[in-house]
Amino acid sequence: MKEDSLASKAYNELRRKILSNQLVSGSRLKEDTWAQKMEVSRITVREALTRLMGEGLIVFGEKGGFFVKSLNADDIKEIRQLREVLELGALRLAFQSIDKEKIKKLEEICDDFSAMVRGGYFGGACEADVKFHEMLIDCSKNEKLKELYRTSNIPLFHQKLGQTQTHMDDYELTDAEHRQIVEALKSNDLPSAEEALSRHLIRGEHASINF
Repeated sequence: MKEDSLASKAYNELRRKILSNQLVSGSRLKEDTWAQKMEVSRITVREALTRLMGEGLIVFGEKGGFFVKSLNADDIKEIRQLREVLELGALRLAFQSIDKEKIKKLEEICDDFSAMVRGGYFGGACEADVKFHEMLIDCSKNEKLKELYRTSNIPLFHQKLGQTQTHMDDYELTDAEHRQIVEALKSNDLPSAEEALSRHLIRGEHASINF
């Protein structure tokens, strides 16, 4: 595989782990460690890390080294507000033309999420959560919106501020809230879908800040 393709693969894997909080705020990303894990060169990993730093997902430490960018309460609030703007907008566009195939994919993601939680694979559950919200955006059928959402690098709320665990204890609620949104889509009930999504995002914000 060409070096640029390997760098893109490393970038995508690290980005996914950061956004799903498998790599928590403040975590150091050592080039040699990730090069060994992904069976690529340190140069490849550095290229991926430099790209992530350019997108604001990681920072360069005062004494050297790459670290996952830390979030504070204001960051969490602004992320929730941004997600509301983009995801509620996507829902409204989706209701203009309900796509049964995309609803089926949302249900499959919900089932994957549930299976991961039952099996104790919390990292996989977080990735399924990312996929759920990306699919909501995809339901808008608006390419500009999808690109904006991706480049915004919006993380999930599965880590409490000031703590280092990679997952929280809100998975059953998250699963129920996701399914409420899907059911509202299937029923062509926009107000219920909007209410369920807003409640879901606000709860995520509060769970991350209050502990």
